[in-house]
Amino acid sequence: MAGSRRGSAVREDGPRLGAAQLGAELGERATLVQFSSAFCQPCRATRRTLADVAAMVDGVAHVEIDAEARLALVRALDIRATPTVLVLDGAGRIVRRATGQPRRADVIAALGEAV
Repeated sequence: MAGSRRGSAVREDGPRLGAAQLGAELGERATLVQFSSAFCQPCRATRRTLADVAAMVDGVAHVEIDAEARLALVRALDIRATPTVLVLDGAGRIVRRATGQPRRADVIAALGEAV
């Protein structure tokens, strides 16, 4: 996934995240986790894009996390900017990470790696 700020898009084999850490249920096949902040303009567009893609693909959930309210999780995952999107597979493993506003096509491609 590429961002409008041309932030990084990284393939990861990271830790597993669960419903307890995220505060929401994971998708059966994949989860799009968005870290946002209140005054982040690109976060609003990212929310719409991720929600649209999640609605198109069965078994995919979109979870938005307020970075300011969840600082311990932000630090643990080394989130440095908003929006940051993590793509989790069905087991909660982080398989992709991107910073900046993603394009719909990039989100769909990243989901292809997760499912």
